[in-house]
Formats: sequence, structure tokens, C-alpha cells
Amino acid sequence: MSERLLRGLAPVLDARTRLVVLGSFPSVTSLRAQRYYAHPQNHFWKILAALWGESLTDMPYPQRIDRLLSHGLGVWDVYAACEREGSLDSAIRHAQLNDLPGLRERCPQLQAIAHNGGESFRHARHTRALGLPVYRLPSTSPANASWSFERKLAAWRDVFGRHGLLGDAA
Repeated sequence: MSERLLRGLAPVLDARTRLVVLGSFPSVTSLRAQRYYAHPQNHFWKILAALWGESLTDMPYPQRIDRLLSHGLGVWDVYAACEREGSLDSAIRHAQLNDLPGLRERCPQLQAIAHNGGESFRHARHTRALGLPVYRLPSTSPANASWSFERKLAAWRDVFGRHGLLGDAA
């Protein structure tokens, strides 16, 4: 099967965004659903639910996005498009970067960037150029099985706490 150019998802950002989590590129499941972190085994929504004390996984996707934005969190990917078979980052070919330098303009309250996993963090030089703190978070992907949920949650809690994005439950 030949690879074809895949296009990523639109950014989830607004003027309230203080922290942006950048993934690499949406999984096959996420692209089909046109939703960030749609794979049921991905820990992204479960981590946010634990940090904020909200049942995000039970909410319809549009409501999850509203909650995310209301907490000052934005979500996007480093890649706008790429060729890839399957969902593994190691299969990404001919990737095209998103407009990462434009994040400051899109998000006037932006305080920091957090890369969700190693492939995203490979582009930290671009996000560091924004003059903001840049973090490498453990990937929420099911492929990152070497980190337990609790260990991932602790790392995410640390970064979110530094930028005032923790809920009462954290």
C-alpha cells in the first residue's frame, strides 16, 4: 500500500490559552474521528480528567474542547501534514511543520509549550524560539507502555501546576 499525504487537525486554541500541548500527528483513529486523542487507550483525556476532577471521558467531544479551552489549555500538533502508514511516529515521512512561530500571535496569554512525547519534542528548537518555557511530557500514546498512568500523571501535574492549570482535584 502506498503512502499518501495526510492532513492533521485544526488547532484548538483561543485568546485564553496559557499552555499549548503539542503532539506529533493524529493517530489513524483520531484522523477518522476528526478528534484529538480519539484512541480509547490514549491517556490524554484521562490525565486531564484526573488533573481537573472532571468526567471528561464521559462528555461529548465538543464539550471536552470547551472545558479544555476554559482551563487555558490548547492542543495542536507539530506536523500539519505527513505521509504515514499506521499510527506510529516512526512511520512519519515527508512531514510539514505547522506554523509554530504563529502561536504567540494566536495566543496572547501563552506562557509555555509542552511537547507530548519525543517525536514532538524533536522540534523544541522551534518552540524555544518563542522565548517561553518548553517542556517534554511523557507521551500519552498507548505505544508508551513503559510509563505507567500514575507516572505520566505526575509529570503532567508538575507542568500544569507551574502554569496554573490544575483543577481542585489535583
